[in-house]
Amino acid sequence: MPLDLTEARAQLTRTPRTLRAWLSGLPESWLSADEGPGTFNPRDVLAHLIYGERVDWIPRTRIILEHGEGRPFEPFDRRGFLDEAKGWNLDALLDEFERLRLANLSAFDALRLRPEDLRRTGAHPGLGTITLEQLLAAWVVHDLGHLAQIARVMAKRLKNEVGPWVDYLPVLTR
Repeated sequence: MPLDLTEARAQLTRTPRTLRAWLSGLPESWLSADEGPGTFNPRDVLAHLIYGERVDWIPRTRIILEHGEGRPFEPFDRRGFLDEAKGWNLDALLDEFERLRLANLSAFDALRLRPEDLRRTGAHPGLGTITLEQLLAAWVVHDLGHLAQIARVMAKRLKNEVGPWVDYLPVLTR
């Protein structure tokens, strides 16, 4: 199924509002919950999304449109956000994500992408040749994956408390 840019944009627009409604005002115990060493908590996920807004989706889109495969993407540091996010309170992180996402969606709109643009290719350092359609679809799925990750991490805070229902709650065992 080809990527529908209108649908993709609609989904991308919702992520900041979803995160604000979901996370704002929660106690720190919910925001710092994780799945063990080396895993992300909800605050980390938000900072990671901010970092991606700065260095990944729109910058890589522009590289494809301006250079094609002639200029490979810079490798993405999944943990590039760690130092940057220190000292930010949750509301500041939510505000920054919303600001960056709105700016990126405005930049996305200004590109006035056509269906033929989606077939243009770029060079990913680990994946090789990718299309603009794949990059933009990955942006949407990346958001959804991290929303699912936050749900899973938060649900697991109560894994022991649900008792025998654990067998009926697959979010706790996957």
